[in-house]
Amino acid sequence: LNQRFDEYPEMFGKYFASADPTVTATGFAVVDGELPQAPDVCDAWLVTGSKYGVYDDVPWIEPLKQFLRDARAAGVPIIGICFGHQIMAEAFGGRAVKSDKGWGCGVHDYDVTQKPGWMAVEGGSFTMHAMHQDQVVALPDDATRLATSPFCKNAMVSYGDPEAPDAISIQPHPEFDRDFAEALVDLRGADLLTQPRVDAAKKSFGAPVDGANFLKWALAYLRRARVAA
Repeated sequence: LNQRFDEYPEMFGKYFASADPTVTATGFAVVDGELPQAPDVCDAWLVTGSKYGVYDDVPWIEPLKQFLRDARAAGVPIIGICFGHQIMAEAFGGRAVKSDKGWGCGVHDYDVTQKPGWMAVEGGSFTMHAMHQDQVVALPDDATRLATSPFCKNAMVSYGDPEAPDAISIQPHPEFDRDFAEALVDLRGADLLTQPRVDAAKKSFGAPVDGANFLKWALAYLRRARVAA
């Protein structure tokens, strides 16, 4: 899809800059063995989606887990999206697996289970684009579930004190717009998704999504963490 759309670093850079132009993103190709030299070379870390699973036998998985533990110990804020959500759970003592529920795709609804102050959500739910088969099935002891759905129990999580968390993560994709989400379903529908899932996803597209709200939550979390530091 990179002939039509941005790669993840550019996509997230534009996503954050849309709300705060002072935020800039630098990409590290962890899949190619490119890890940052130290946890504090950036002000915060964001782990994106990936075609890999946390259980895959690839050489960069364990070094990434250790980097996340080191960054958290150093007090550097961390945000995880999709694969990032899963590997953060694994790095901090939880577990993620390939779910027997199959692929979740399209616009999904999520119920908010806890509302810390930085997560100024109106009402008790939000909607976002989803594209995942893997799921976090066990949370670390110091994790708090913030949102859930019938398809994905641990859809949004904070680590440490929910009001002043060390890290936050979310399973759906707040950075996706409709065009990208539809193109991804079209691409994967040929060999990964069942036709009923494709049909349901396409029917869901066009529903309002709360990507902009997650951006507000993420920036509020980052600003609070920066003040605390």
